[in-house]
Amino acid sequence: MKKVKLALISLLAPFILSAQSFGGSIEFKYYTVKDTTINVYHIKDKNVKLDQFGKKSGYVEGSFVFNLANNTIKFVNPKRKVWGDHHSDTPPVIKGVCESKKTSNTKTIQGIKCTEYIVKNTEENTVISYWIATGGKYDFFVPLVKIWNRKDKQSIYFNQLKDLPAGSMPMLSEEKQISDNKLITRLEVSKITKEVIDDAKLIVPVDYKKFEQ
Repeated sequence: MKKVKLALISLLAPFILSAQSFGGSIEFKYYTVKDTTINVYHIKDKNVKLDQFGKKSGYVEGSFVFNLANNTIKFVNPKRKVWGDHHSDTPPVIKGVCESKKTSNTKTIQGIKCTEYIVKNTEENTVISYWIATGGKYDFFVPLVKIWNRKDKQSIYFNQLKDLPAGSMPMLSEEKQISDNKLITRLEVSKITKEVIDDAKLIVPVDYKKFEQ
């Protein structure tokens, strides 16, 4: 009986491991017509810290600390050593109607198979292609985007996607104008590091003061 149990465990182990949530760091590069920025997410369970690096300095110029268990966000300014509560309750403004669909197109990015999803809005002259990893490991991403409630089109259109599998995350997304196919923004995962993140890296440093408006 023990041998049977061990055999079953060994057979199920790859599936159990594949279903585990991602822990570690993910680097995104965000390209616009004028600039390129680097954002690095540090993920451990329901806690995420996003570090935004300056293009010229190469240092962290600002951070956001997300607690997905209680849906809170804190902003952190390392230069001034201050932090504060971040709120973004204003709903996004969308002209016209966003149409979304899943395609049959796939590609491998950072060694991960991704499926293409498209969101199109004719009135806003915008179409965004999202190449999404749907393996179930990145369950931090969708809740984070929703509570952050950013007003850029990459974020707004992503929230228009319906019936995404749990744990989905775009590995590459490109925003283009419908009229001339001109690329406006491009967001891509440039590095993935699986590791156990130190808890101290996911909180506001104790010597920072709260910013009071």
